[in-house]
Amino acid sequence: MPTLFEFAGGLEALHRLEQTFYDSVLRDPLLQPLFGTGQPQHVDHLTAFTAESFGGPDRFSRELGFAHLIAIHRGLHITEQQRQRFVDLYMTALDTAEMPQDPAVRQAVREHVDFGSQVALQNSNATTEADLHPLHEVPHWTWPGDNSPTPDN
Repeated sequence: MPTLFEFAGGLEALHRLEQTFYDSVLRDPLLQPLFGTGQPQHVDHLTAFTAESFGGPDRFSRELGFAHLIAIHRGLHITEQQRQRFVDLYMTALDTAEMPQDPAVRQAVREHVDFGSQVALQNSNATTEADLHPLHEVPHWTWPGDNSPTPDN
């Protein structure tokens, strides 16, 4: 059985998805304040994170590390409304970027993004190290019913 990374179409397809998603975030009045005018490397970082999460290359961990992800969310004070909008825009980007329509893939992606956005929300509002989410490495996701779609860590 292929990994989610392979089934999604690999790096090229995930980059297209992340670019589509990022463009929508920068146009969204609720989320744009969290992202500012954007950063050129953000789509590449999102692609590397998603690729690794879905069973692809571990470039995100090797080049940036999870501490980078924690640091960029600290102090953003993400609200639940912003978190939910993030998930909604990501799911819409799946269609816009013409990603696979397979229900199992969609379920895994939704649960991955929902979980990740909850981690980001918690870390963005943490005032101490103890307030941070206990996850400190890239979570790995597989097919629903195959010990997933929960992170393996």
